[in-house]
Amino acid sequence: MDYSTMNGSTYQMNAIVPILPPPIPGSHALVIGGGIAGMLAARILVEHFEQVTIVERDHFPHDPIFRAGVPQSRHLHVLLRRGQMILEHLFPGLEAELAEADAPLLDWGQDPYWLTARGLMPRFSSGVTTYACSRHLLEWLIRRKLVASASIRLIEGCDVIGLVANGSTNGGVRVRYRDSGTVGVIHAQLVVDASGRTSRTPEWLETRGYTRPEETIISASMGYASRFYQRPTGFAADWKNMLVQSRPPESTRGGTLFPIEGDRWIVTVSGAARDYPPTDEAGFLAFVESLPSSILYDAIKDAQPLSPIAGFRQTENRLRHYERLPQWPDGFVVLGDAVCSLNPVYGQGMTTAAVGALTLQKCLRYQQLQHPDGVLIGMARHFQQALARANMAPWHMATLEDFRFLDPHSSRPGPAAQRLQRDLNGVRALAFVDPQAQLQLLKVMHMLQPPGTLARVLSAERVKSKVK
Repeated sequence: MDYSTMNGSTYQMNAIVPILPPPIPGSHALVIGGGIAGMLAARILVEHFEQVTIVERDHFPHDPIFRAGVPQSRHLHVLLRRGQMILEHLFPGLEAELAEADAPLLDWGQDPYWLTARGLMPRFSSGVTTYACSRHLLEWLIRRKLVASASIRLIEGCDVIGLVANGSTNGGVRVRYRDSGTVGVIHAQLVVDASGRTSRTPEWLETRGYTRPEETIISASMGYASRFYQRPTGFAADWKNMLVQSRPPESTRGGTLFPIEGDRWIVTVSGAARDYPPTDEAGFLAFVESLPSSILYDAIKDAQPLSPIAGFRQTENRLRHYERLPQWPDGFVVLGDAVCSLNPVYGQGMTTAAVGALTLQKCLRYQQLQHPDGVLIGMARHFQQALARANMAPWHMATLEDFRFLDPHSSRPGPAAQRLQRDLNGVRALAFVDPQAQLQLLKVMHMLQPPGTLARVLSAERVKSKVK
């Protein structure tokens, strides 16, 4: 099968495809994990399978509140512009529901107080806009839209404990129900592992006789702490959100403030090289006060806290190279944080998962055009290869930031990443005097343009300088 004819761009959403045949009667797909990545995968699968089952070890709340299975939701989540576009494409009306829930709309060029290591970033109307909201609200809205489909079935309080072999094809999963301890088997033509950082796929593959994947791990030993606040009555400022970046090596500390629904703020502060922010009241405020600017401390010192202070330290970037394995079982794919988990402090995770879901959609559509009878031979392996290519841009953007905190004598990015780092540094400097350069930087950060755009920006600037 020739997958080279597929549209490999991660930036084009509405590729024109012929009308696909309906799902084959009785066909079944299963998703491990009911978080953002799992729900997006399920949304794609309903286009191709008569029934889709999501197996989740946790229990889903009826309201947009914290659930134990997503401890990360106590912290700031950023849906980049590319991710918001994909979600609106897959779940029409989601943006309107975010607006109805009073999620603030942010213009990333105009609204932030953005203090970088070089100084305060100029502000301009960019048109790069996103809704700012809690992870609780976003996940709840997506799940509400998803379960409206009669093709979706949720199984809660259930652990997946292994894969079911059917020759060289995966035939489903073995599960254990938490309440009863009952062990059973759920058969499926396709299983998607979207279980996140704690994915057990490497062990499951090894048990089946496959090779464990190689892993690339880059860690800045970063930790962060977050708290929700009520926005003070009558508070006035010329910014809506705030980014105070660290200045390595002088300072490893940074902080962010984002408005969310309910006229609230969520504040997250971070420290690299094991300079972890405390989670006690006095220590947290002292850490905020120690940032390169006092503006964040001044904003929250008299604000009413709405939550305890939550800490998080599992911030390493981990890339599992499933695409390199010499053999791969048909009927089984892995996506989201289970493949590529990024330092959450850079806010790329949900958008990267959304791009992964579109990659799955493209592979399944191509497969169905070639095999309307539902044969999946070869699809899973080619999906892992396509996903690896799609993950490279966010991987480089996140790890290059973390490399700033590592010893350059012991850890250095590869040649391609070093070129990207030079381009990033050049465009960041240019952004202080050229709004168009800043706009292109924002588009790359929001995954609207590939990182290669930055080299073209610098090339155009050099040509402009020669003409002058």
